[in-house]
Amino acid sequence: MVIGLFPELDAPGGVQRVGRHLAAVLTEFATSRGWDCRLLSLNDSPELHRAAVGGREFVFTGCEKAKVRLAVTALRAAKRDAKLVLAGHPNLAPVVQALRLVAPKMKSIVCTHGVEVWEPLGRLRRAALRRANLVLAPSRDTAEQVATQQEVARERIRVLPWALDPQFEALLANTASRPPKEFPNGRVILTTGRWVAAERYKGMDTLITALPRLLTAWPALQLVLAGSGDDRAWLEAFAEKNGVERHVHFLSGLSNEELAACYKACEVFALPSRGEGFGLVYLEAMACGKPVIGGTHGGAPELIQDGVTGYLVPHGDPIQLATAVQTLLADPQHAREMGARGRQTVDHEYRFQNFVKALKKILRDQCES
Repeated sequence: MVIGLFPELDAPGGVQRVGRHLAAVLTEFATSRGWDCRLLSLNDSPELHRAAVGGREFVFTGCEKAKVRLAVTALRAAKRDAKLVLAGHPNLAPVVQALRLVAPKMKSIVCTHGVEVWEPLGRLRRAALRRANLVLAPSRDTAEQVATQQEVARERIRVLPWALDPQFEALLANTASRPPKEFPNGRVILTTGRWVAAERYKGMDTLITALPRLLTAWPALQLVLAGSGDDRAWLEAFAEKNGVERHVHFLSGLSNEELAACYKACEVFALPSRGEGFGLVYLEAMACGKPVIGGTHGGAPELIQDGVTGYLVPHGDPIQLATAVQTLLADPQHAREMGARGRQTVDHEYRFQNFVKALKKILRDQCES
């Protein structure tokens, strides 16, 4: 028996997408050994769910936000000679430690993502994270945060970069897809992400602040924000305050096909964030052959080669952000070359099959150690 614990699987979002990748590989690994695999999701509805990633099917049970139900169900599974438990988020580390009370020989892996480990966790979660056999981090920067902020022994930390979603790859191959009708014509800067006050660190307000400088040279330039959240009104007011409301477009409720089409239709992708532990959206834009602009913080510098596949700018600096965008807009050929190099980077390093191979080795090493 192997066990997978996740905060949520049947929902949009980077953590959820990575969770589905982990669940699919964990299931395939268990099946190859003739073992059972029990996958539990805290926040999903209680019925049995079926899903697939890259042709790899898996089944999971939701616990409808009932932490006690998740823990009790996981404890029952752990008693069935569980070999390994993998938690898809550090918030679930205490449940992992509880399972080891009934299965003391079971190996444990806890996955981290980024900003959630940039400050010390609560005492219980932090202690549980330190007791895991292995802690996975998607970037060297996140691994360093786990070591310094959570005081996890470095020999227990492993960097496992996340991968481009196979479904997204399939959508890119659909040449008939078109962005939504609200997508503006002309030269477009695209950014994606949730619009919530707690995530203003993503720098969407900095993009709006930089826009007046760009409009002096390119008066028809448009900025598209694709996402959703309750901070939209604040962003709209911010755009109006800067006098660029006619050039800022909010697109929400997009299908996966429409979002992929937005990536393909834009000229530049920019997310000048200071809080990306990895940055799956950068991978998506690079896979579309677009030059990307990210922050000089977190995991972004490990994905974006400054001056090669895009540019890195300090968070909250609209002048340097505008300069980076100007450089790309003024030389479209240079921008296309950057985008092509970005696509090559994704092809060589961040395909889902690379992730599958690396994770299976980690699982095998833990089970056989």
